[in-house]
Amino acid sequence: MTLPLAGLRVLDMASLAAGPLTATYLGEFGADVVKLEPPGVGDAIRGWGVQRDGVGVMWKSVARNKRSVTVDLRTPDGQDLARRLAASCDVVVANTRPATLRRWGLDHERLRAGNPRLVMLHVTGFGLAGPKAEHPGFGTVGEAMSGFAHLTGEPGGPPTLPAFMLADGVASLTAAYAVMTALYERDTRGGEGRLIDVNLVDPLARLIEQSLLTWDTTGTVPGRMGNRWDISAPRNTYRTADDRWIAMSGSAPTVALRVFRAIGRPDLAEDPDFADPQRRLARAGEVDAVVAEWVARHTQEEAMAVFAAAEIAAGPVYTVADLVADEQMVAREVFRRVDDEELGSLLVQMPVPRLSGVEARVDHLGPPLGAHTDEVLAEIGIDDAARADLRARGVI
Repeated sequence: MTLPLAGLRVLDMASLAAGPLTATYLGEFGADVVKLEPPGVGDAIRGWGVQRDGVGVMWKSVARNKRSVTVDLRTPDGQDLARRLAASCDVVVANTRPATLRRWGLDHERLRAGNPRLVMLHVTGFGLAGPKAEHPGFGTVGEAMSGFAHLTGEPGGPPTLPAFMLADGVASLTAAYAVMTALYERDTRGGEGRLIDVNLVDPLARLIEQSLLTWDTTGTVPGRMGNRWDISAPRNTYRTADDRWIAMSGSAPTVALRVFRAIGRPDLAEDPDFADPQRRLARAGEVDAVVAEWVARHTQEEAMAVFAAAEIAAGPVYTVADLVADEQMVAREVFRRVDDEELGSLLVQMPVPRLSGVEARVDHLGPPLGAHTDEVLAEIGIDDAARADLRARGVI
C-alpha cells in the first residue's frame, strides 16, 4: 500500500515532545522522517519516564518509524550537515530558541535559501516574536499560562497540572494541521514553503476560549469547579457501590431529562426548575446530589447498564488497564504489540486518525541512537571516508 505521505521527507531537529510528535504523525502516514540527535546523549526524551533495561519506553513510541542520525549542531560541520539534509527535505521541525538557530545558520531564512520550497515548523515556548520570544518554555509553563491550570482542580484547592504532556500534545496537533496546510498550498498552488510559528501557550488557550468570552462578556473570571462545568447539569463523576466511578454529561437538554427518568425521578423531568436547561443549571448542586445518591446504590456495571439502555452519555472512569481491555478498543485494535530489537516488544497505541482504504504504519519503534547515521548521510553524498573523519572528530 502506498501511504498518503509517501515521498515526503521530514527533518526532525526538535527535542522532547511537541515538535517530535508532529513529525511522528507525518511518519505514520508514510513520510520519511530523519531524526537528528546529539552524539552520545541523544534526544532528552530518551531519558524521560519509565525505562526498561536502560531504554526509555516513551522514546520508543514518539520515535516510531524515524531514522536516527547523530549530528552535533553546535559545530560548524554539524550545522553544514543539517543544511545539506534540509536541502533534501520537504519539512524541517525545530524547537531551538530563535537566536540560537540564527547563530547556527539553521533559521528559516538560511534554510530556505537552499530550499525555497521548504516548510519549516518552529515550535517555541512563547512564539517567534514578542518580549518572551527567547524565553525557555516547557509544557508545564504552557499549561499554567494558558489558563488551563487555573480552571482545573477543586474549588478552593490549588491550580492543578495534568500528569501527562497536555500542552505539548495540543501544540503538536495544531502544528500537524498547519504543516499540511502549508504543504497543500505549496503543492497545489505553486507556492513556496512557509515558516510555521507554533508555541505551547496559544493552542491550549484556544481550547479554553470560553473563559475569555465569559470574562469579556460579564467581567467574571471563571475559576475551579472540580468536575462540574457551568454550561450543563448533570456533569460530574459519581462513585458507585463497588467503589468505582462513572462520568456523565448532560450537555444536550434531552439527555438530562433521560437521566431523571432512568434513575426513577420522572417528576424532575416534568418540573420546570429541572427541565429547563438554565434553571436546572442554577440548581446543579441538587441535580448532582440526586444522581450521586442513585449511582451510589448501584455497582458500576449495574449503573452503566441502565444508562446504556436509556441512551445516556455516561462512561466508566477507566484506568489504563481498563482501557486496553475495553471491547471497543479491542475490536478497533487501538493498541498493538510491536516487535522491537532492544525491548523484544512493546504495547503501543496505533495512529489515531483513520482514513478509508489506508492503514497508517508503525514499521518500527524508536531506534537505537545513531542507527541510521551512515545510511542517511550516504544519501546526501557523504562518503565513507568523510563520515569516518566526522565521526573521529565527534561531529556525528
